[in-house]
Amino acid sequence: MMHIRFSKLTGLLTAVLFVFACSLPASAQQRKSNDTEGSSAAPAAAAASAKAPKVSSYVGSNVCKACHENEFNSWEKSPHWKTTLNTREGPSHQGCEACHGPGGAHVADGGDVSEIYVFSKHSTKEITERCLACHAGGPQHMNTIKSVHTENGVACTSCHSIHHAETAEYLLAKPQPQLCYQCHVGKRAQFNMPFHHRVNEGLIKCTDCHNPHGTEGPKQLRSASTQDAVCFKCHMDKQGPFVYEHAPIKVSGCTTCHLVHGGPNPHMLRYSNVNLLCLQCHTTSAFSSAPGAPSFHNQANPEFQSCIQCHSQIHGSNSSEFFFR
Repeated sequence: MMHIRFSKLTGLLTAVLFVFACSLPASAQQRKSNDTEGSSAAPAAAAASAKAPKVSSYVGSNVCKACHENEFNSWEKSPHWKTTLNTREGPSHQGCEACHGPGGAHVADGGDVSEIYVFSKHSTKEITERCLACHAGGPQHMNTIKSVHTENGVACTSCHSIHHAETAEYLLAKPQPQLCYQCHVGKRAQFNMPFHHRVNEGLIKCTDCHNPHGTEGPKQLRSASTQDAVCFKCHMDKQGPFVYEHAPIKVSGCTTCHLVHGGPNPHMLRYSNVNLLCLQCHTTSAFSSAPGAPSFHNQANPEFQSCIQCHSQIHGSNSSEFFFR
């Protein structure tokens, strides 16, 4: 009986040892597998960390000054220095980094330009959007996106120079009208005509009549609150209201008779002979609703060769429907 029990005990012990022996390689294999996975995970984590974007920080304008002293000194004298007072919005709206973005990575990489916003490396659309982030409000810039300049690929930096402006006002790259003449060559010739608006003399500027950032009207012309022609800002005596209005002024505007920039004729009239100008409308032809010239206005008679000799109040009159004195 003792022999039988010992045999059973020996068999049971053998079975336990066999199971343990079979499980041992599996555990070792598992450990090896875990070690392999751990060793491969480390390079993968390092690669993911290398590909992750660098966390840029704001360093402040004084740090920029260390390398960009000339630009800093120019910026410090410009209206943009006021951004340093914008403590409400924080460093993203202050100083150099308000326009160029956070400079931490740029400084850490020894001045790598790819780590900072460089305007010359971006498209017109991107530059415009960058500037409008601050300058979108107000009547001057509200139509910038659909202005003629923007539609023709003219960026803000084409006219404005933040660091090297030649004018304190508006930070223009060149003074007016030389700045405008860079593109509008034909207008330079018109302002050199014998009779012209005194733009070259500095009496008025292009931007007195035009808003380069766009308007609702044609030619980017400015208008009064009453939506009258911009001409009335200076020529107020021609505005009226008059008891007897000259229809072309109210319907077609001043350019019906006048060249706006300059021309060879007195008062910048479109024709040297005033009668030719008047007879464009005052004819017996069916296309014009204006009354024709009376039959006694014989154009061969010197007395009738200048309409304004009698019809002197041609812009409007409070006493005569024929615009007499």
